Amino acid sequence: MTDMTLPNTAIPATSLEDEQRAAQTRLRRRRHLIIGLRIAVLVLTLGGWELAARLKWIDPFFFSMPSLIFDQIQDWFVNGTSQGPLLTQVWVTLEETTIGFLIGSVAGVICGIVLGRNKLMADVFGLYIQIANSIPRVVLGSIFVIALGLGMASKIALAVVMVFFVVFGNAFQGVREADRYLIANAQILGASRRQITTSVVIPSALSWILASLHVSFGFALVGAVVGEFLGSKQGIGLLISTAQGAFNASGVFAAMIVLAVVALAADYLLTWLEKRLLKWRPAAF
Repeated sequence: MTDMTLPNTAIPATSLEDEQRAAQTRLRRRRHLIIGLRIAVLVLTLGGWELAARLKWIDPFFFSMPSLIFDQIQDWFVNGTSQGPLLTQVWVTLEETTIGFLIGSVAGVICGIVLGRNKLMADVFGLYIQIANSIPRVVLGSIFVIALGLGMASKIALAVVMVFFVVFGNAFQGVREADRYLIANAQILGASRRQITTSVVIPSALSWILASLHVSFGFALVGAVVGEFLGSKQGIGLLISTAQGAFNASGVFAAMIVLAVVALAADYLLTWLEKRLLKWRPAAF
């Protein structure tokens, strides 16, 4: 009998370190490439827009130009708007959005989990939820303004309606997609229905719920702005409505940019929160 020796397949530690450094270098290069391309797209878009407006390829009265929009934002910061300081308008809209987002999210999560765990209730209320979801929710803004007035309540109500169905749908589907084997194992171990819901179902649905929050905050912002546009005393929506009434295209675009900054900041905050709550989830490639 001849002895067979296995080849030494161990990878030297130095090779692993070199490979890790190379991977980190490639990751940094890709990150820098993405940032550079984003800046290039922004510069080309704004530069082309400015050039087209100055050469009269597009009418600056209707489409404005980046330089005029920047001047409008600067004027709002320095001299304020016709409704008051710009930061006050931003704060009012952000407050309406946040309150509506929180109420709609909590209500959507609770209803989604309850109906997802109770088939009888899901069968009973499912039809009515589908009917309510099919109604264009922006149209309800006029009803809320009539019923609740020009104050903050009508904007919050519209934001709640905009958020609720998005979060509810994801929470409901997340509960339904919970691993049946984990639920069965928990039942075998003697877990109660409440323990299964809190320890198995909700953690399984958490990814679905948090994914809906990114989208639903934007819907809450849309609801608040549309409510302000229909009738309000303060807010970015009123700022847009006033600029539109004065045929001030620069003011409309400037308000849109302010809204985009608010939405982007909120999205980064929600992304940070999601990473904190889902540390156990493997990193996406």
